[in-house]
Amino acid sequence: MKILLVDDEHLALSRLERMIGELGHEFVSASSATDALKKMEKTTFDMAILDINMPRTSGIELAQKIRYAQSDCFVVFQTAFEEHALKAYELGAIGYITKPYSKEDLELNITRALRYQKQKRKKFMSKNGNEYYLVDEDDIYYIKADLTEVMIRSSHGFSYYNKKISQMEHLLSDQFFKVHRSYIINLEKIEKMETIEQSKIEFSFYGIDDRIESSKDGAKKFREFMHTLQSDTK
Repeated sequence: MKILLVDDEHLALSRLERMIGELGHEFVSASSATDALKKMEKTTFDMAILDINMPRTSGIELAQKIRYAQSDCFVVFQTAFEEHALKAYELGAIGYITKPYSKEDLELNITRALRYQKQKRKKFMSKNGNEYYLVDEDDIYYIKADLTEVMIRSSHGFSYYNKKISQMEHLLSDQFFKVHRSYIINLEKIEKMETIEQSKIEFSFYGIDDRIESSKDGAKKFREFMHTLQSDTK
């Protein structure tokens, strides 16, 4: 694994580097959140181990930015205090270790990350203004293209995710279908489908008033897809 290590205390960071090195993993170190984000612009990481109590930008705030920029990066927090544990897990952290920790504690969290990697998690760290949301795939109604990002419509409302819609097609499971070059919908959230002009389809969803209109080509592909499903169940 390639791991990002972040701690503003020099001795603590040196100790962490030594243990990660002994465990045989590649790492890059940063002494501040600003430094960490600069290094993330050049490198993709599998995992980040973050100190929580840092000046200016805390590890909690840094984790939000990391998950937004690199959604597949697992986060583990390290701290001398336990009161941040709940917030850490709300952000989707896979581990929370209290200083002083052992090499075995680190190995346990790295092993967990490797296991989760194989399970292909389906959670997305999206953003609306200064607020971050960890959105479960099953909570998404639809996704809309927005220049170089996408807008995710979930129970939180609308939030932005740092991927193009073409990339989202490969990240989402089979319960999603692209009905328009700008829209991907969650098939399990559909309440009603209505044929409109030019044989397009208008979709409405359980629990929200939004309606999405397919393109002509999207409607054709959707009908073909539904026909295939019906044939498979016979």
